[in-house]
Amino acid sequence: MHLLITAGGTREYIDPVRFISNASSGKMGYALTGAAQKAGHKVTLISASDLQPAVGVEFVGVDSAAEMFKAVKKFFPKCDCLIMAAAVSDYAPVKHSKAKIKRSGKSLTLKLKPTADILKWAGEQKKVKSKKGKGKRGKRQIVVGFALEDKKLRERAEKKLQEKNLDMIIANTPSAIGAERSTVQIKMPDSRWSKIEKVSKTTIARRIIVEVERIATKRSGR
Repeated sequence: MHLLITAGGTREYIDPVRFISNASSGKMGYALTGAAQKAGHKVTLISASDLQPAVGVEFVGVDSAAEMFKAVKKFFPKCDCLIMAAAVSDYAPVKHSKAKIKRSGKSLTLKLKPTADILKWAGEQKKVKSKKGKGKRGKRQIVVGFALEDKKLRERAEKKLQEKNLDMIIANTPSAIGAERSTVQIKMPDSRWSKIEKVSKTTIARRIIVEVERIATKRSGR
């Protein structure tokens, strides 16, 4: 399969040196990339992280949510599965100053606008990829999302799974940010919740790739 994976926290610039962002390290997206490679899959990594990509990965570096959306739109039609592990900013400054904003001693009001919902777009756009050759059935693209919630974890994650037309949701809490070991919960539309407790991101990544492979195999009728 060809997997499209996003990683890192986007940066929404206020001026040339200041930006709003989040605490995402990008480690989960990079762990997924490594697991997918080891499983024999082709990977395109769209990253807003400062981490170095592995050898053999098609790498696309981005900064902002808008840049990530542009890259996803470019590569999504060619992939079999999109895993949106990136922490994309929900808001960006309405205006971006071309020059560094000088200190004045006065209050500064920052007006924000919502960014594009990349995951929702992908859920709406996923289609059946046709196979070459007479009588060959196509496979519908797989879209996987993450839900970081501090309250009502399963309830909010399942709502995201349904509303954004996803094939899998991975739910976790803010304690997972930057942690070497964390707990996640996984659900597909036709399955119960599955919980993986206090394991490395590498272990979580391997499990997610296995679940993606199961979905793909089921759809191929093998």
